[in-house]
Amino acid sequence: MDRGNQSNLSEFVLLGLAHSQDIQIILFMAFLMLYLLIVSGNIVIIILITTDHHLHSPMYFLLANLSFVDMWLSSVTTPKMITDFLRENKTISFAGCMSQIFFAHFIAASEMALLVVMAYDRYVAICKPLHYFTIMSLKRCTGLVLTSWTIGFVHAMSHLVVIVQLPFCGPREIDSFFCDMPLVIKLICMDSYELDILMNANCGVVGVTCFILLLISYTYILLMVHQSSKAGASKALSTCSAHITVVMLLFVPCIFIYVWPLNITWVDKFLAVFYSVITPLLNPAIYTLRNKEIKNAVKRFTGYYTDTKGNP
Repeated sequence: MDRGNQSNLSEFVLLGLAHSQDIQIILFMAFLMLYLLIVSGNIVIIILITTDHHLHSPMYFLLANLSFVDMWLSSVTTPKMITDFLRENKTISFAGCMSQIFFAHFIAASEMALLVVMAYDRYVAICKPLHYFTIMSLKRCTGLVLTSWTIGFVHAMSHLVVIVQLPFCGPREIDSFFCDMPLVIKLICMDSYELDILMNANCGVVGVTCFILLLISYTYILLMVHQSSKAGASKALSTCSAHITVVMLLFVPCIFIYVWPLNITWVDKFLAVFYSVITPLLNPAIYTLRNKEIKNAVKRFTGYYTDTKGNP
């Protein structure tokens, strides 16, 4: 990292979501509760899938990985945002800013690729049920998950190696609650037009490609099942609707921030909060409330805990 290019710029100032102290206290309490729900909800899903042998299948293996990714996606920015509500000077070091950019893109891109893997899993389960466990073996599932992490890492590194070399000579204020790539680029001491195009193209390769693949996959699944039986189509729609909901919740905000930016400050803040806080919170609810196996696993877990506690 060439510190000379940064003209001794050692930190950035985050303007946050609000300026009123009363509103910041309310936001502190609200986001603290939301973050605790995100962490606890996703941890519960991971524990249930890990400990309950009824859930030891490819679909739930991928779901556990999604919960893990969601938990860390929120943890990249939310704890810093929560503590900043109680601070008058909302600053972040240059290294901390670069870390937020790297991990935000790393985890978000990994989740997008993971959702494509989950769509492939549903395709095999619904369209090729007799060969499901042969195709979706543990080895292949592990390989697909590692591939999604690799895609995220390459995507994030492609951003990081560019931005750490840019000249920052002030201003240093970022009108958001975390170091977002488009906002940090605006602070460089040069024309950012080409960099904006490069960033949009980079994000588009991952985001738009995964989004199109997901739409094609779920459309093909529903068409295939609809041709075979109406009852099967209804069941497939129920199975896939949760996945489609998650896809829309994650991809739509990211596309309007990084691929097709609206450049409206309050809209960008809302969308950033949505994909970094709301989506990781809704994912456990969407999957657990619509999934009978997860509900049964919760009953078995609580029943086992109650029996153990009652019979020491």
